[in-house]
Formats: sequence, structure tokens, C-alpha cells
Amino acid sequence: MPKDPYSPKIYLWPNLMTAGNLLCGFFAIMNIVTYRIKGSSEDFNPELAYHYYWAIGLILGACLFDALDGRIARMVGEESPFGREFDSLADTVSFGVAPALLVHEIVLREINEQWDRLGWIIAFFYLLCGTMRLARFNCTAAATPSGAGASKDFQGCPIPAAAGVISSLTLLLLDVYAKDKVIGNWKYALVVVMVLLSILMFSNVPYPSFKGLGWKTKRTFPWVLGAMMVMMLTVWQWRYMLPTLFLSYLFYGLVRPWISRRWVREIEEDEDESDPEDPGNQTKP
Repeated sequence: MPKDPYSPKIYLWPNLMTAGNLLCGFFAIMNIVTYRIKGSSEDFNPELAYHYYWAIGLILGACLFDALDGRIARMVGEESPFGREFDSLADTVSFGVAPALLVHEIVLREINEQWDRLGWIIAFFYLLCGTMRLARFNCTAAATPSGAGASKDFQGCPIPAAAGVISSLTLLLLDVYAKDKVIGNWKYALVVVMVLLSILMFSNVPYPSFKGLGWKTKRTFPWVLGAMMVMMLTVWQWRYMLPTLFLSYLFYGLVRPWISRRWVREIEEDEDESDPEDPGNQTKP
């Protein structure tokens, strides 16, 4: 039987990483739903909180798979329209549906009681903006002429970063609940952050992709020492460092236009490759 000339190329390793991303997103949703089924009461149940912790860990794990598939694709030069579409569909589940459902179950349910279904609208607004951002990215990538090279900037905050901010902040919120501390109305700050992230995702604010950094990137001794310190702090105090890192990326994109070009190049690019070749594939939206 002759091979269909229009059949898309499906490369193994990048799409295997994308499948891992989708798997994490699916099981994150299942853990959130399982918590609601087992804990029928409206109050936070510490005995079932491990389902939420698993959900957060799986969303963060999806971020890792999402970073790996793009890196692997660029490393081996496996460009694939199938990979780009598959990646966006997986991102919708892992970084759109899962975080929206997580925040809704922990915080937005109370808003629904005070303002009829407002929590549903806020959660859907986040999902809508994230999905439209992915669709815009795919349209832009498809319209870019072959060989023109991919941009080193994202248009708007990437949805994996937005999901990382939400899940890491939710982790801190759960720690407060678990220790029986009164957080009061401060929990609604997570709702404000969610709305701001929704706007930033579909905005035109340029965010760095850090495609210029690779395994062969060279840095000065102070940079390497600083990176090691950050890594050590992340392992030691990961509950606090994860939101710090994600929020740092979020604010870096906002203040980046006012940073000198020399500093931006030093932070984002490999000093030995001022214009690195980017073969593409499923470049991260």
C-alpha cells in the first residue's frame, strides 16, 4: 500500500516527551476530581490533601516534559507540524484545564457561593486566554516562511509559565491550610494573579524563550556560582523557591524593555553563538 504523501512526520523522542506532558495533565485532573468525590464537604480536608499535592506535582512535571520536548527537537533538528499541534493540545490539558480546575476547587468555589457562578467565569477566562494564545502561536508558526528562523521571544506569557505560577502559589496556600493558619482574604490574591496571567498570556508583551541557551553555553565564574546557589536553594526550600522562580520569570518579562541590551544578551544568549540556528519543530508556545 503506497504511503500517503500528506501523512505528517511523527518523530519519536520529542513527541514521547509531549505524551508525558499530556499524561501528567490528565492524572493531575483525575487527582483533583478524586479529591472532590471523596471529600464531599466544602471545607479543606487535610487527610485528602495529598490529591491536590499530587495534582500540583504533576502540573510541574508537565512543565519539565514541555521543556524537554522542545529542547530535544531543536537538538536533533526534527521539525514537525504534527509535533507543534500535538504539543499545543497537550498544553491545553496540562496548563489550561488542570490549573483552572485546581484553583476553582480550592478558591473559586467560595466565590460561586457569594457571586453566582463568577468562579466558573474566572476559571474559564484563564482557559480561554491560554487556548487562544496557543492557537495564535500555531497560526504564526504556520505562516512563517520555511528557513526564516524562529523568534527568540514569545508573544505574551507562555502558558507553561502561567501554570507554574498558579500551581506553585497554590502549593503555598495548601501549606497554610495544612498548618491551620488563618489566611483570610489573602487567598483571593490567587484569583487576581490568575486574571492577570490570563491577560498577559494573550497580550503582546514579549517574553524570552531562552533558546540561545544550550548544553554548551559558557558563563563566567560568578554566573556559574550563582546558578549553583539557586539550584541548591531550590532543592533545600523548593516550596518557596518554585514560586520565586516562576514569578521572577513573569516579572522579568515585564521589566525587560527597561534593561540594557547588554544585560539582556548576557542573560538570554550563549556568548559563543550570537545568532544560533534554530531548526524549529515544536517550539514552545
